[in-house]
Amino acid sequence: MAGYAPIEDHGVIGDLHTVALVALDGTIDYMCFPELDSPSVFAALLDSEEGGHFAIAPDIEPERRRQFYLPDTNVLLTRFLAKDGVAELSDFMPIEESENVANLVRRVKTVRGELTYHMVCAPRFDYGRAEHDVEVQDECIVFRSRGDDGLAFRLRSSHVMTADGKNAVARFTLGPGEHAWFVLEELTEVSPSAAEGYVAQSFKATVQYWRAWTGQCTYTGRWREAVRRSALVLKLLTSAKYGSIAAAGTFGLPEEIGGVRNWDYRFTWIRDASFTIYAFMRLGYHDEAKAFFGWIEELCANEDCDGGPLQIMYGLDGRHELPEEALEHFEGYRGSSPVRIGNAAYNQLQLDIYGELMDSVYIFDKYEEPISYDLWVRLSRIVEWVRENWEQPDEGIWEVRGGRKEFLYSRVMCWVAIDRAIRLARKRSLPAPIVEWRHTRDEIHRQIFDEFWDEEQGAFVQARGEKTLDASALIMPLVKMISPTDPRWISTLRAIEAALVEDSFVFRYRSPDGLSGEEGTFTICGFWFAECLSRSGDLEQARFYFEKLLGHANHLGLYAEELGPCGEHLGNFPQAFTHLGLISAAFDLERRLAED
Repeated sequence: MAGYAPIEDHGVIGDLHTVALVALDGTIDYMCFPELDSPSVFAALLDSEEGGHFAIAPDIEPERRRQFYLPDTNVLLTRFLAKDGVAELSDFMPIEESENVANLVRRVKTVRGELTYHMVCAPRFDYGRAEHDVEVQDECIVFRSRGDDGLAFRLRSSHVMTADGKNAVARFTLGPGEHAWFVLEELTEVSPSAAEGYVAQSFKATVQYWRAWTGQCTYTGRWREAVRRSALVLKLLTSAKYGSIAAAGTFGLPEEIGGVRNWDYRFTWIRDASFTIYAFMRLGYHDEAKAFFGWIEELCANEDCDGGPLQIMYGLDGRHELPEEALEHFEGYRGSSPVRIGNAAYNQLQLDIYGELMDSVYIFDKYEEPISYDLWVRLSRIVEWVRENWEQPDEGIWEVRGGRKEFLYSRVMCWVAIDRAIRLARKRSLPAPIVEWRHTRDEIHRQIFDEFWDEEQGAFVQARGEKTLDASALIMPLVKMISPTDPRWISTLRAIEAALVEDSFVFRYRSPDGLSGEEGTFTICGFWFAECLSRSGDLEQARFYFEKLLGHANHLGLYAEELGPCGEHLGNFPQAFTHLGLISAAFDLERRLAED
């Protein structure tokens, strides 16, 4: 299974429509187009032979490679350092005002010595399923898909390129201070890169855009770099076109090498996006919150909220159907198959999503701007549905495929949904059946404390009538379901620590879930654990765990979904859930350390 860079050996760039992953060797081995949840154009990360890639590198074997972002930007630099010379590759995607303009800019220069470079642009359309034609023109090479997508790209360069079968290739030599550039852009009538000085001007404009955006961040605490990098990741996963937010940048990356837990996370989960909006509001990013609630308002207007629940996830454009299929022709990252696109979990019942949604609505109304009456009417219908259906078993936050249960996390978030609706109605004097809502809210609360509490273990359990502990219980004090110093909670926290925590790593649970194989530790659970310690008053231990987790970020401060036994990153990358957990823990710990 040669040819697969470690998941963590990547940086990410994007233009608020899609993202691309850049490996430490200068290869772009993952990019979907035109949207983040569109079919892939480059996917060598999932099949090194058939997936497609875009490589630029000097013909030397560097002693070291270094990769870093220009501060406060998503402009990525990769350096190749050798005795014979030093090369630097800059990668970015310009943020254009027009939705129909999208391109990828790559610029390489020689810092020291005289170096020869090779370039290979090998697109593979529609997840490698569509053939394409290659046409050499005067100033560029054009790739035209033969598939139904009808996509076509223009590759323009400062240096001569030739066609080699399905690919474009180039070899060139650069002396000290000399540079070459390549722009891969969607084939349109107007070519932005044809303008004189385009690469230099777009580089400056992109840097300025990201620095201006990052400059709005209100967090100035001791973990400023980690928090700002996490915010930049969340922004990359946000759709400028729709206002929706993807859960991760990729599909198919495994939770266990060689295993079957390979999911597609390029969609908008109501849960993940709601948490992300809360993180944005904490950081002072108002436009992102408003755009997402615009997406939510349109979504609710088009849903039959009287006749059934919301889906747990949607396409970035709000589409409902996300059929799951396996790409049988892809071998998968290091042989991890099947490689899945789409996600069958969109048909699952996960009652917790209403709690995350209503919590973010409450915060938005409190700190941003009052929600509209029409949205309130639709949301109150959803809350009524929750009031009538909260006792149903469901698949839960972890989307288990072993059958529905009465999960603690789902119960807690149903309580949150109704509690926040009551608070909002009272605060705004909005019409609502508050007496009925309050009765149900209190009934849920009593059931959790009576029937999800295991006296023998001294802990709240994963599901009613069972013994399994679950790290998702860590949400309870974070959503004010229980005091962080309540004896029952302190006992639960210690039980979770004994059963699920290894060093700073935290497992979600350790019980069968309907799938074969195992998984790594869940990084957001580690940040939740640190925040729970902080809220309980154990600041020294909370900081210790939090800063150890910061040490497990990759060289750029990015995280996948999980961490393996050797600290390797597993699952889709970069993962919004992990980064928003980092932001939340940093805020709480910073505030409490300042008060201490």
